[in-house]
Amino acid sequence: MPQVSSKLLVTTARMYYEELRTMESISRELGTSRSTVSRWLKQARERGHVQIRIQENVSAPAQLERQLASRFGVRAVVAACPPRASDAEAFETTAALAARTIAAEVVPGTVLGIAWGTTMTAVARHLPPKRVPETAVVQLNGAGNTQSSGIAYASDILRRFSQAFGAVAEQFPVPTFFDHAETRAAMWRERSIERIRELQNRTTIAVFGIGVLGASSPSQVYIGGYLGAEDLESLRADGVAGDIATRFFRGDGTFEDIPLNARSSAIEFEDLRHVRKRICVVSSAHKAAGVRGALAAGLITDLVLDERAARALLEDAAL
Repeated sequence: MPQVSSKLLVTTARMYYEELRTMESISRELGTSRSTVSRWLKQARERGHVQIRIQENVSAPAQLERQLASRFGVRAVVAACPPRASDAEAFETTAALAARTIAAEVVPGTVLGIAWGTTMTAVARHLPPKRVPETAVVQLNGAGNTQSSGIAYASDILRRFSQAFGAVAEQFPVPTFFDHAETRAAMWRERSIERIRELQNRTTIAVFGIGVLGASSPSQVYIGGYLGAEDLESLRADGVAGDIATRFFRGDGTFEDIPLNARSSAIEFEDLRHVRKRICVVSSAHKAAGVRGALAAGLITDLVLDERAARALLEDAAL
């Protein structure tokens, strides 16, 4: 049997234990079989690259999950991250856990609503394959702006979700923000757009991140040319704490009379609230205030986040 390099064993172990990826996913990326990945993981343990420790006491993530559930009335799933993990490592670990959490919820007949963004791009990369009949994936907000149609960016996310579940994918080919609210109103009367909006309103599971200005992992909407200087100043003046699917809310959970929302193509928050399961994925302590605002608005039923974000959210709530 050929000797396997320590570098390859460590890479495989990181993908499995830190990124929480399945053996099938790892085997596809490394161009080998599932049984070979299993053998490499065993060798990584035997050579001392991996050390497994069992604790009798309840883990910190489990404690945080209970605290979040008690404080905010949501189902919380907390990703365990080593104390010295970088922000990038925590982000990928959380995305991998979110992918597995989402996959467990998808059943026949699911309409999965996806809000494109930096977090959803990462989640899509980690989705385990799970063929589910009669499943649809629909885009919850337009992706076009003055620099790009946004089709390639949003469609890649939808493609990965649809391939993972064997689902039909429905894009939403409209701008993220219309120049004029009356233009949006006219577009909404078009039958081709009306059909997609009707599917959006039949969403049974919505999946999204939280966009926050100045976060360590900025939302695509703030760095991708979607908002001008005047728009950003308007959001600050309105006390906006964050956005879901490019629709904005304040720190206290209110969102009425935010001018930019009148031009947003995103699903209305009143409609989002009717979705049975609304899964929010967050990996940044800097987004705690934004998550708190979304919780106050009643937009989240399930929260997937890392330990740092969980602690920051609980500390923010205690102030």
